[in-house]
Amino acid sequence: MSDTAIRQDLDSDGILTLTIDCPGLSMNVINEAVSRDLAAAVERIRTDPDVKGAVITSGKPTGFLAGADLKGMNFAGGEAGAGSAEGRSRMARLFEGVFALNRLLRDLETAGKPVAAAVNGLALGGGLEIVLACHHRVVADDPKIQLGLPEVLVGLFPGAGGTQRLPRLMGVQGALMYLLQGKSLSPQEALGFGVVQELAPRDEVVARAKAWVKANPNAHVQPWDRKDFRFPGGVGHMNPAFAQTFMGGTAMAHRQSFGNMNQVKAILSAVYEGAQLPMDTAIRVESKYFAKVVADPQAGNMIRSLFVSKQAAEKGARRPKDEPKAETRKLGMLGAGLMGAGIAMVSAQAGIEVVLLDRDLEAAEKGKRYTEERLKKRKTSPDKMAEILGRIHPTTDYRDLEGCDLVIEAVFEDREIKRQVTQATEAVVGAGTIFGSNTSTLPITGLAEAWSSPENFIGIHFFSPVEKMPLVEIIVGQKTGPRAIARALDYVAQIRKTPIVVNDSRGFYTSRCFGTFVQEGLALLGEGVKPATIENVARHMGMPVGPLAVNDEVGLDLSHKVALQTRKDLGDAWRAGPGEKVIETMVGLGRHGRKNGKGFYVYPEDGSPKFLWPELAAHFPLSAHQPSPAEIRERLLFRQLVECARCFAEGVLETPEDGDLGAIFGWGFAPFTGGPFSHMDTLGLGEVVATLDRLKAAHGERFDAPALLREMAAKGETFYGRAAARKAA
Repeated sequence: MSDTAIRQDLDSDGILTLTIDCPGLSMNVINEAVSRDLAAAVERIRTDPDVKGAVITSGKPTGFLAGADLKGMNFAGGEAGAGSAEGRSRMARLFEGVFALNRLLRDLETAGKPVAAAVNGLALGGGLEIVLACHHRVVADDPKIQLGLPEVLVGLFPGAGGTQRLPRLMGVQGALMYLLQGKSLSPQEALGFGVVQELAPRDEVVARAKAWVKANPNAHVQPWDRKDFRFPGGVGHMNPAFAQTFMGGTAMAHRQSFGNMNQVKAILSAVYEGAQLPMDTAIRVESKYFAKVVADPQAGNMIRSLFVSKQAAEKGARRPKDEPKAETRKLGMLGAGLMGAGIAMVSAQAGIEVVLLDRDLEAAEKGKRYTEERLKKRKTSPDKMAEILGRIHPTTDYRDLEGCDLVIEAVFEDREIKRQVTQATEAVVGAGTIFGSNTSTLPITGLAEAWSSPENFIGIHFFSPVEKMPLVEIIVGQKTGPRAIARALDYVAQIRKTPIVVNDSRGFYTSRCFGTFVQEGLALLGEGVKPATIENVARHMGMPVGPLAVNDEVGLDLSHKVALQTRKDLGDAWRAGPGEKVIETMVGLGRHGRKNGKGFYVYPEDGSPKFLWPELAAHFPLSAHQPSPAEIRERLLFRQLVECARCFAEGVLETPEDGDLGAIFGWGFAPFTGGPFSHMDTLGLGEVVATLDRLKAAHGERFDAPALLREMAAKGETFYGRAAARKAA
């Protein structure tokens, strides 16, 4: 197979067509071959007198170019301090590496020949940066095409001129909205903002681009290289609009990220400084900040978890290899409550027929209306809505489950109720059908006792709201077989969710570890810490909401029921958690959370914003000594970390990748860390153990580090290093 990534074709008009077509890949990415071939093409444009201009396009039906090959990039930050001689040398090498593409695209736009982009599909990240370096941009007139710079979402920012060219085309304020949020433009939006110059039918983009090159032989100078160039909206620290943009933009960015995201600060700095400099200097400033971001472990951690591990999981990294692929055509959904209705919705949207069963028809019909209401909010077309709703069949009759490929139960967290519906289902579909439980706490091995063939019983744990939450936790019981694992993962792929695979445990991985965050927040409240401080510290450390707010969302009464079931199951082995007394008190006061408009927060009937219940201090008196925000943060963070480490030590988790994905996408663990295992590796396991020992001495056994963590710390190991060694063995 040829390793040529960019084909060169010179026509009779002297127009050189450069067709990007990465061999062996379904989508073009900027890799070593593309960079090499693009450099050769730029040199030919610059030096070959027969070349009058060029057009850059894609040979892939999937799109133009999806950005850099992040899997092939080396993010090795933190080996030497930036102040040391070795650190300066490393940073200098890193700068040269990241500046290479920036320099190449600058060479392209200053080669002295007109270059047009013929964009026939999505252009993201570095793909769009190549387009922006062209002198004219023709894009296929298709609203589904995405043009964007999404690097901020995985810990990076545009490093090939994106932070400099986009503001020069659409103005600083508009560009920052897209750069800081990673949002994409449609072709129509890009045309309106002046980012592209022409829309055309997909099969005409190359011809239109060629026609422009032929008609404009002298149009080879970018607007920003002309002496009369002015930024849309103006720039300069004396320009009121420019100054106000950064005052407001910095405040809003901090409000969203709380200063935790390196790439957000770097984007603001690169745009602010670069906008006031000539382009040749501006792109060096951009690369300086890009190198600084890459040098920090944060970028590598985020890319590994949010991109590499996520893609691997969605492509079946944990799927048993010998099991044939199996498509779910008909799903039996037991329980039409919030979770069951959500599962029915995403399944029907994926083209699966759903039998939605509940104890009475009114409840089942209500579950179907859940889908209808949400589709209406999304302004789904009547035909599409009818098609999706036509796949959901409410019923109370178990006989309607006949022919189901897969059955999932999402009934009350009560072992006896689950046993009854499980046995009633098996009587119709047979024990050979794969049965999944959506339980969030009850061990799968025990629930599987109600199914005659426990090898076909598995946990399929969704998160609420199902249609918005991307993660599904697959739980393997002691007797669960590979066919059940494969079927569950194939179903998750059908509904386009991200799966992790864990072994059985009370609370599994996500509920168990997330529960520690909530429980520690309750413990702090019970100790007399100000509730507003608890909530604010949690947000500032990167959690989406505070522990009190999330408990309200889950339901304080549900938390109480789970605690009672756990106490019943464990018997003499049960030990009360530090926050259970708080929950008992609140439930005793009739405060169940958002569901009844009163929990730790008050939810006004007029829809105005919620606020902390003013009487909390009367039931949980404030302590005279208030811990510092740093102390609260440490407890909320390390209580989660130690439980994650226990799950790894106990074999509930088999890979740190599943642990990081589950934490970020399951309960919103601070994404900027890359997940708890990436964070522990970055901190150093020795430092983690030392901190846990200090917290254990002050707050008790719940902070006790597991033996495996101590052993790994003593050996200087890391979780990801240990996993890599296991794969290599």
